[in-house]
Amino acid sequence: MPEVNEPYATGTPCWIDLMAPDHQGALDFYRDLFGWEGEIGPAEQGGYSVCTKNGRPVAGIGPVMAPDAPTVWTTYISTDDAPATFSAVTAAGGRTLTELMDVMTLGQMAVVEDPAGAVFGIWGPKDFIGAQIVNEPGALIWNECNTRDAAAATAFYSRVFGIGFHDAEFMPSYKEIQVNGRTVGGLQQMSEEAFGTELPSHWLSYFAVDDVDSTLDAAVKRNADVIMPAQDTPVGRMATIRDPWGAVFSVISPKQPD
Repeated sequence: MPEVNEPYATGTPCWIDLMAPDHQGALDFYRDLFGWEGEIGPAEQGGYSVCTKNGRPVAGIGPVMAPDAPTVWTTYISTDDAPATFSAVTAAGGRTLTELMDVMTLGQMAVVEDPAGAVFGIWGPKDFIGAQIVNEPGALIWNECNTRDAAAATAFYSRVFGIGFHDAEFMPSYKEIQVNGRTVGGLQQMSEEAFGTELPSHWLSYFAVDDVDSTLDAAVKRNADVIMPAQDTPVGRMATIRDPWGAVFSVISPKQPD
């Protein structure tokens, strides 16, 4: 069981959450799909639910904060100095969408946007480090920035988080995000052929599963849509799903789980 017990290094995706218009429905959907446990949280926490697997946090699900708010999975990137990272966002050409705020004694967070328009969160951990189970079925395994401007995005994330990029062996146009020499995510230029012209830059979350095809079947039976059918790739069999409320995510049965 790949457990995480120490804070993630700065620049590493550390948490994901979803704000859904049907809070309980989303909890039920992902419970059935990934085996998560979770219930609507207390009112003083806005009802926010920390979903767990084997008793350890894997993701968050909460209610939408405004009627017109998008239903998306948000990737949070860890930092050991949240105020400095927050200030660096605008200095590097990004945009802040919320103020930096304290989340009780758990940490500090803000939601921001990179210069190409991809939205993500900053997480400065205190009592809560983020996902404590990763890289196993039913847990987060990969975070990917799909961008309309790869040059601007790589320059931005390098400046804000001090991370590096390395050409992937299986696809030279794909960039591996590296922290202290370790690959922690990916970034790629969005081609019109693959992504069309309307879809904006975005971060995409991947969850590991034992069987991609059966996961797709289970999702469709629960009113989800298949965005990309199951297909074999150099890193494993994968597919992309849109949940019943519009949030898009991918699932993968990896060839190399690490």
